[in-house]
Amino acid sequence: MLHLAEPTRPEWFADIADHLDLILIDHAHLEKRAASTALNMLFQYTGRDGVPRHLADVVQEEMEHFTRMLDLLEARGVELLRQEPAPYAKLLVQEIRRDEPQRFLDRLLVAALIEARSCERFSVLAENVADLELATFYEELFESEARHYTLYTNLARRHFPEDEVQARLDELATAELKALRAGEGLPRLHSY
Repeated sequence: MLHLAEPTRPEWFADIADHLDLILIDHAHLEKRAASTALNMLFQYTGRDGVPRHLADVVQEEMEHFTRMLDLLEARGVELLRQEPAPYAKLLVQEIRRDEPQRFLDRLLVAALIEARSCERFSVLAENVADLELATFYEELFESEARHYTLYTNLARRHFPEDEVQARLDELATAELKALRAGEGLPRLHSY
């Protein structure tokens, strides 16, 4: 369903388990970036069918998640500090073609793949964290990220032929895995 080239390594959670505070901080920053990405596309592609309504909903939901992350951090006494991000998103954004309409397609599919990886990671976290409140939160977020993945891919299919969407999604899924591997050893939500 999520069109990832490869699932998360079984050892990923063990590798980040002693760094959950860093994962929570990273997650808060990622929610903020997800809202910003959706808002930016909403401004850029307002005249496209379905974009304003669907992306406005994504912006609102991502900001709600950011606020909830702030609450979780505060309740745990963890300060939202600046953090070196994993190279993941930067490398994926470099795959976006410059000319329209291909740029629009790539932006939708890169956003979809980021949501897909987040969805998968939230499932791993929900299954493995000992903190029941946090596990329940990640179960909720799993469902939300799956919806966002579907929303972005459906918008792509609304504006582009299915075979073009599928071929580009395959290419970008390979790039997504390479981007994930570039963060190996870094305790982040989108690291290998």
